[in-house]
Amino acid sequence: MAAAGEKTTADSGAVITHASVRIPTDQKASDCPPVADCAGTEQASAPDTKTHTSQSTLDQKLGDAASRQPSISMGGHNGADYVEINVPSPRVNHHKKVSLLPLIFLIFYEVSGGPFGVEDSVRAAGPLLALVGFLIFPLIWSVPEALITAEMATMFPENGGYVVWVSSALGPFWGFQQGVMKWLSGVIDNALYPVLFLDYLKSGIPALESGLPRVLAIVGITIFLTFMNYRGLTIVGWVAILLGVFSILPFVVMGFISIPKLEPKRWLVADMHNVNWNLYLNTLFWNLNYWDSISTLAGEVENPKRTLPKALFYALILVVLGYFFPLLTGIGAISLQRDSWTDGYFSDVAKIIGGVWLRWWIQGAAALSNMGMFVAEMSGDSFQLLGMAERGMLPEMFAKRSRYGTPVIGILFSASGVVMLSWMSFQEIVAAENFLYCFGMMMELIAFIRLRIIAPNSPRPYKIPVGTAGAIMMCVPPTILMCCVLALTKLRVFVVSLAAVAIGLILQPCMKHIEKKKWLRFSTNSDLPDLHVATRDNQTLI
Repeated sequence: MAAAGEKTTADSGAVITHASVRIPTDQKASDCPPVADCAGTEQASAPDTKTHTSQSTLDQKLGDAASRQPSISMGGHNGADYVEINVPSPRVNHHKKVSLLPLIFLIFYEVSGGPFGVEDSVRAAGPLLALVGFLIFPLIWSVPEALITAEMATMFPENGGYVVWVSSALGPFWGFQQGVMKWLSGVIDNALYPVLFLDYLKSGIPALESGLPRVLAIVGITIFLTFMNYRGLTIVGWVAILLGVFSILPFVVMGFISIPKLEPKRWLVADMHNVNWNLYLNTLFWNLNYWDSISTLAGEVENPKRTLPKALFYALILVVLGYFFPLLTGIGAISLQRDSWTDGYFSDVAKIIGGVWLRWWIQGAAALSNMGMFVAEMSGDSFQLLGMAERGMLPEMFAKRSRYGTPVIGILFSASGVVMLSWMSFQEIVAAENFLYCFGMMMELIAFIRLRIIAPNSPRPYKIPVGTAGAIMMCVPPTILMCCVLALTKLRVFVVSLAAVAIGLILQPCMKHIEKKKWLRFSTNSDLPDLHVATRDNQTLI
């Protein structure tokens, strides 16, 4: 890519490529939002043009550019052609990129993986609230998060993901804190999947319930899936498709078998005086978050500015349907035993509805689904560390790739964290993960709104069709929900989570000291745009 500050022109119009940023070719030179980058050959003959441009002229040009870049619907693109300079770089990833279909299932596994783990919502609040929760919660949480991810990930299509968003809006210190909290949240989340894997198998293999066999099984699963991540993201994506189809299919079969047994009155059972709100909200929150995780893989996606919004749109539909209809089937087809609805109960529901063969199919699907969620989450976590290293936040060794294009050091760090945290129970893991995730998500919402204010005319291949006031209003329901989740946190989880937050506050100055003493090598990928110069100049951030 062109080095920072390089400019070029094309006959079809002024086409400026600054670092790794591509500007639509259908704009004239005077239409480009960043005035300093749009002078073309005129700037060569009049270097002081920018100095003599009045603020009113600048505002007029920014407004004109914004008016010619209409918002588009999620899942679509604006049709603009892009031109970029391809200059070989020692850090450019030449491995095969992830296409649309594998990306949909990677998002599916980052967020959901199927209805495994939703059972606690019935135990916590009863059938009616469980069903309503998985219809209403996506509207106030999942949709806003997916929309913000689509806009920000196409604005910054690199592996740093949300770390880059926060860094560009709030500065590198808070970007680093975001990276630490989100990485810890992801690793804690990943520690859950071997636990769920064994919880579904222990009814058929009782030896996996506790003791040395359980420990060995967790370590063995972690090693195998870590190796799969090492072999490449393309393999992970296509494995996710196969696992996704296998995981969803038994619930489709169970739905057809259950039709003669359905009793709609069972869906309406509610007891508002007997609701465990902490467990209910944490279960909904855990099952419907992490839409932003795919942003840390944006640099590995084929044509991310078009592919990411589409993938998020289709994955959102898949996730919501994948939760609601299995719950509808399981609740409506069998008599309610509320206390039995806990993680792993869908296998018992399958036995009651279809027999032992369906139970084994559900158990196998659950096991493979947890494998899919593990590899998707580990991919996001490890590439996030790679993206932070490319921004100079972590030592350069985190940016090194294997011959398969995967970040070896990031994968090893993520796998080590999973093994160390796998001793925690399901409910403790979910609560601790949600606490950290809330902190990180709040910073993302602040960064999203701040970038709308300080850089309204920065190129956004996908832009949510609302103004600044609409963007703020869209962030209100998720913020209220996160405050509720934090307020209901138990003391033990609260203390552990605050300790995790403190790690970031301590680690950032330590990294600066290590860099200053040159104990480890730090460097910034020259192919990436300089975010902070643009922030100081109050112009476009890219």
